[in-house]
Amino acid sequence: MIVRTSGFDYNGLIFPEQSVVQYCFTVRVSPKSEWDEDPRKVDCPDGPALIFPPPPEPPRLPYDELRAKLPQVPKRGRADDAEVRRTLADLDLDPAIRTEVKVDSGRVGVLLLVPGNGFDAQDCLLARVAPGATDVWVPPRIHRMPGEGGCTVANALNPKPSPH
Repeated sequence: MIVRTSGFDYNGLIFPEQSVVQYCFTVRVSPKSEWDEDPRKVDCPDGPALIFPPPPEPPRLPYDELRAKLPQVPKRGRADDAEVRRTLADLDLDPAIRTEVKVDSGRVGVLLLVPGNGFDAQDCLLARVAPGATDVWVPPRIHRMPGEGGCTVANALNPKPSPH
């Protein structure tokens, strides 16, 4: 892969003249690449640099729809995971949205997750259908960071305390 970079160079001390400089380097990306391997300087290819479009927008998570359609369970009732799964199927979710459902002690936890880039906060919705209460929420941003465990079905069943 050839990487092209540009910058400014200034010639002269009293009345410096600015000029644009361009450098190109070749970088090998493979499982055999060495971490401390320095890129080699090469001649820049003719023509303009490649321009890539921005990545597509992630699908919208259906907060309002999920909240409106999840079943309400009486206080002495028991949440039915099959009914929750049917509700999710009826939402006709974008295929990019990962869903998880888990049952625990008469409660049903739900996770709707849009896979992230591994660096920014994940986009997720949590829901819990329990006797006497059905809740839908987005965890705090700090909990949605990679490695924090906020976007898990376990967090839907037993929410982590607020960080503040």
